[in-house]
Amino acid sequence: MTAFESATKVGASAPTVAGNHVRDAAHAFYNDKVVHQFMVATMFWGIAGMLVGVLIAAQLYWPALNFDTAWLSYGRLRPLHTNGVIFGFGGTALIGTSLYVVQRTCHARLISDRLSAFVFWGWQAAMVGALVTLPMGLTQGKEYAELEWPLDILIAIVWVAYGWLFFGTVTKRKVKHIYVANWFYGAFIIGVGLLHIVNNLAIPAGMWKSYPVYSGAVDAMAQWWYGHNAVAFLLTVGFLAMMYYFVPKQAQRPIYSYRLSIVHFWALISIYMWAGPHHLHYTALPDWAQSVGMVFSVILLAPSWGGAMNGILTLSGVWHKLRTDPILKFLIVAISFYMIATFEGPLLSIKTVNSLSHYTDWTVGHVHAGTLGWVAMITVGSIYSLYPRLVGVEKMFSTKWIDAHFWVHTLGVVFYIVSMWIAGITQGLMWRATNADGTLTYSFVESLVATYPYYLGRLLGGLMIVAGMCLMAWNLYRTWQSAKEPVLNPVLAPHPESARA
Repeated sequence: MTAFESATKVGASAPTVAGNHVRDAAHAFYNDKVVHQFMVATMFWGIAGMLVGVLIAAQLYWPALNFDTAWLSYGRLRPLHTNGVIFGFGGTALIGTSLYVVQRTCHARLISDRLSAFVFWGWQAAMVGALVTLPMGLTQGKEYAELEWPLDILIAIVWVAYGWLFFGTVTKRKVKHIYVANWFYGAFIIGVGLLHIVNNLAIPAGMWKSYPVYSGAVDAMAQWWYGHNAVAFLLTVGFLAMMYYFVPKQAQRPIYSYRLSIVHFWALISIYMWAGPHHLHYTALPDWAQSVGMVFSVILLAPSWGGAMNGILTLSGVWHKLRTDPILKFLIVAISFYMIATFEGPLLSIKTVNSLSHYTDWTVGHVHAGTLGWVAMITVGSIYSLYPRLVGVEKMFSTKWIDAHFWVHTLGVVFYIVSMWIAGITQGLMWRATNADGTLTYSFVESLVATYPYYLGRLLGGLMIVAGMCLMAWNLYRTWQSAKEPVLNPVLAPHPESARA
């Protein structure tokens, strides 16, 4: 079965190769050192980025918590939070899991240990650069693309190296078939590289200052073509690759429909690129461009839900495993949040709905249903799934802690998004309410007072999520401690059926 490779024997110390003996001993084992490094970094950036988010949530309820300090102000911490969570936590997890998956689905070691080390340390250097420059106020002022040109160039170099590492390993695969998870990882790598380079074209005006080559409405269009497709190709397509590998792996079942996974892939790739203009409804962008963004956003509902059902139905016949396997619960509930977010996104892209939701906390709730519900939970489940295999133990140190983490995280996400949904809809309705003479019924301060209690609900949800992440970090540490000695996972021989792929 080419879509679901045999599991690596835990703790094996020698390669088991059928038919062909491995000539080069260095290539008889997977390069799991770099994967382990990425997993540790993922936990660091996840906790750090979410802690900044909790601080921001607390500031919105108690403004004095900025202590009249510029680098603790909302305007500087907010991009630090988004970059830390999206690129530090999410990007690091995607690179690490992709290097884990591509080796095992291709039955080949990464093409270069030095290149893999460069990708790891280069990416961490870029994230540290963000950690230093953003609180200092050194920013382009572009959503999700705040980093200035020296860091943009570093990211571009590291990303090209990462692409070379990933696709080079694919070309050296020992099986004819390319498993669908690698399709999604590959599209994520190409898409994000393209978006990053085109949107960050700028003219330097000093070491930490630049001006974009675009201006006016063109700049806005380029930015939201980038901004929404950062959601598409990083926060969606990349994490769908995790779904297509780790859900079947953890359930010990083949993916429900391989044909549907291919349809899912091509439909997303064809449609997603056109959805960006829905961020610019009722702006100077031409009406036809706004309508194109809306139409393609609505169409996205079909492939998104089709792919999600493909992941969920993989559990057909083994639903009982959800009672005893909290890792599967993380993975399946993550897909459920993906369905919520991909229903809500097309809904909010419709102009009449957008006129109510835009600039309100409803959008904040939608974004975090996707990031905390889908992205964080599929990442957490994937790490819990791969980590014991990575360090050579049978299972995580404590299954009960994983279950506790699941419930704390899930309740935290629910507190967060429900608070923001209520706050956002309340804001939208109050802002558009008018008296008979056409004057506004409510002042902005009155709408703020009405939504103020829900900010405390958001803070509570954030604290629960960070607490769960800290519990996970401790569980991973104890699992690593329980490993008696470093494990070398052998490159497995291709499954006999792979020759007929």
